[in-house]
Formats: sequence, structure tokens, C-alpha cells
Amino acid sequence: MVELLSESVLRLVYLVSAVFFIQGLRDMTHPRTAVRGNLLSSLGMLTAVGVTVLWFDVISPAVLIGGLVVGSLIGAGLAVKVEMTQMPQLVGVFNGFGGGASALVAGAELVEYRIEIGGAFPLEMGIAAAASGIIGAVTLFGSMVAAGKLHGVVTGSAIRYTGEQAVKAVLLATAVLSGVYLVVQPDVLSTALQGTWVPSYWLLVLAASVLGVMLVIPIGGADMPVVIALLNAYSGLAAAGTGFVLNNSALIIAGTLVGAAGMILTVIMCESMNRSLANVLFGGFGEEASSEEMEDIYEGNITETSPEELEMLLDTADRVVIVPGYGMAVAQAQHAVAELGQLLDGDGVDVEFGIHPVAGRMPGHMNVLLAEADVPYDKMKELEEINPTFSQTDVVIVTGANDVVNPRANEDDSSPISGMPVLNVNEAGTVIVNKRSLSPGFSGIPNPLFAEDNTYMLFGDGKEMMQNVVNEYKESN
Repeated sequence: MVELLSESVLRLVYLVSAVFFIQGLRDMTHPRTAVRGNLLSSLGMLTAVGVTVLWFDVISPAVLIGGLVVGSLIGAGLAVKVEMTQMPQLVGVFNGFGGGASALVAGAELVEYRIEIGGAFPLEMGIAAAASGIIGAVTLFGSMVAAGKLHGVVTGSAIRYTGEQAVKAVLLATAVLSGVYLVVQPDVLSTALQGTWVPSYWLLVLAASVLGVMLVIPIGGADMPVVIALLNAYSGLAAAGTGFVLNNSALIIAGTLVGAAGMILTVIMCESMNRSLANVLFGGFGEEASSEEMEDIYEGNITETSPEELEMLLDTADRVVIVPGYGMAVAQAQHAVAELGQLLDGDGVDVEFGIHPVAGRMPGHMNVLLAEADVPYDKMKELEEINPTFSQTDVVIVTGANDVVNPRANEDDSSPISGMPVLNVNEAGTVIVNKRSLSPGFSGIPNPLFAEDNTYMLFGDGKEMMQNVVNEYKESN
């Protein structure tokens, strides 16, 4: 009776944790409630981990406390030290750690089963372990490459080579066949290393690890936001698989929620770029444009401006839209941009911020930066809401954005971004583009917007230029 009651309590706590997870995900769908969602999700995971450790007596209290202290110190250090511009690659690393942990735990459970029980693995255990090993290893090494591309230690260009699809197919086949072997013939060679080694599982993990690298290397930097979302889904699926191996309902629920949320986000991101997932994974998007192509578009057609001239334009404007991009994040210009918006708003100018779904290097990147600078949530408008208003806008200030405002998406069927929904800023009366140079965005193609008659280039560091505009506006008003 005591054991039955205790198990009932365990399952009840797992159910409560699942409720926290679900409500946390729900709250994270809006910037206003995102912080609460993170706290609820963290509380749910803390509850699930705590009760699992207490119930199963997994490791000694000293080792547990030591692990918690070390992990907490590392996590707190990263949270304090890592800049907002580096958050996407940190998310990628976390995805990788989650996948790697799932693969290792599933393998450890197989080893423990072989030592304590011996004989054939249960069918469902073998299948779940194989799935967790493949997905987890792909997630770990794919995430490391993605994080490297985002951080600049791995080239952001698409690395292509002859026969790459055949290499991926061989690696995938090796991993899958090793998984099948694990399920249908687990006893063969099981005496190696005194029966503690499960050779087919580790071959599976090795093949999947190399596959993870090969899958992400050919993908260009422009698609990294989609890749991060997809790898997030993978990490959840790997965790769910490990939950089946351990027969742990909390892990199954948490992994399934993460996997489903990641896949939904991946689909949304692909639709925002008018790309199929297959095209993202195998298309090689992000190859560099030739210098000749850039000269044909820009030569003699670029008009520069200054903070002083921009201030004079703003003095006569009734409506202004600010479009942020990754360049704003790099320059840490969000506070200057937000201050400019506040000054204009205080003088009766209608000010809004146009946010593209894939601006920056991860979903919601621009929203987080602007919220950090105290931009009101109701001033941040999504693409579908802001696009119809550009024709009634006097001045658009594009700060650090490139591909998401490129009109070639609507005009050039041969362009790599053809059909991608973009912010139609060229429809405004005047467009000011603040960039360091005319270098292409992640897609690797030039932007004809920079050469249009109503566009003026404000070259320079985003933070410095926007702060200069703020200072000029204050002096004249």
C-alpha cells in the first residue's frame, strides 16, 4: 500500500510538472508573458528532477549536490556573461547538450540492463534507445556546427562537395541498420568487455554524430534560425525517446512538448522564408554574390545621407517606421533606437517598429532586444500588420536589416529569396538604411533597395549613427 501510494504521489507530481510545462509554453507565445512562461517551465523541470532523484535514489546525495552546484554555476555564469547577440548560438549549444545527454543516458541504460538482467532487450526499449541515439547524436554535433556558424568560428557560407547526398545517405543507413541490429539481434557480440558493451548502439551513435555535422555544414548562415528551431525539435524528440527507455512519463511529456513546439516553429520559419524544409536542409542557400553583380546594381546609384539630414526629414514626418535587423543587435543600438522612437512619439509622430519573423538569428530576437530597451509591445508590429501601412509612411529607418527588406523577393523569380515574404519598405516616401557597408546579408545576394531613388544610405556603426540622430533631434527640438 505504501509503495502504491508513493507511486501515485510520484505520478501526481509528474502531472503537475506537465501542467507547468504546458502553461509555460503558452505564456512564451507572447513577449509580455514570456518571462513568466520561462519561470513556470523551469519550476516544472525542477519539480520533476527533484522528485525523480528522491524517488529513485539515483546517485548519492553528495554527488547530486555537487553536480547541481557545478551546473548552476556554469549556467549562471553563461547567463551573465553571454551577450544578447550571442544568445542564438548559446541556444544551439543547449540544444546540442540536450541531445547528447539523451543519447548517453539511453546508452547507459542499455549497458545497465545488460549487466543486471542480461539477455535480449525488450522490443520497445531497443527501438526507443535506437531512436534516441540517432536523434540525440545528430542534435549534438549538428548543434555544435550551427553554433559555430553563428559565432563565426565556422564559415557561414554553404559548404558543398561532390557526392554529399550520397555520403549522408550512407551515414543514415549505417545508423538505421545499426539500430535494427540492436533491436533484432542484441545478444551477438554481447560478451565483449565482459558483457557491458553494446557495440551496435555506439556504432549507431558514431554514424549519427558524423551525419549531424554533414547535415549542417552545407547549410548557409541565412538558414541558421530555421536550423536552430529544427534542432530544438530534435532535442525534444531525443528526450522523449529516452523517456520511453527509462519508462519515465515526465521525460516523455517534456520531450514531446519541446519536439512539437520546435517543429511548429520550424514550419512557421520556413513559411516566413517561403522555403520548404527540404530546401533548407539540402538547398545550399547562402552562397556569396559576385563582385560584378554588386557593381552592376550599386555603381553610381548609391545616395548617402547624414544624421543631420535624417533629423530634418524626421522634423517634417507624421509617420515613421523603424525596421531592426541583426546589425542593430551587433551594434547594441536598440537603446538609441528606442530613445529616438520615444522622442518622436512625444512630439506626436506616429512611430511603429516593423518586425520580420526571421530578422536576427533566432525567432523573436528583435522583439527581445526592443523589449529590453523598453519599447512598448503594442509598438512592435509583425510583417502582415505593418506591410499595408508602408505606402502611408513618410520615413522608414532600416537599421541593420538586409534580406528581410530586399525587394528582389517580389521582383526576381530567379533570386534565391524569390517568394520570401519581406517588409515592403520601398513603398514608403523615404527610406533610410543604416549599415556599415553594402555587403550582402546572410542570403549572399545584393539588395536593389539600396540603389532606389527614394533610398538614402547612412553608413556607419548602428549605435553611433542612431545616437547622433537622437542628439541632433534633441538639439533642434
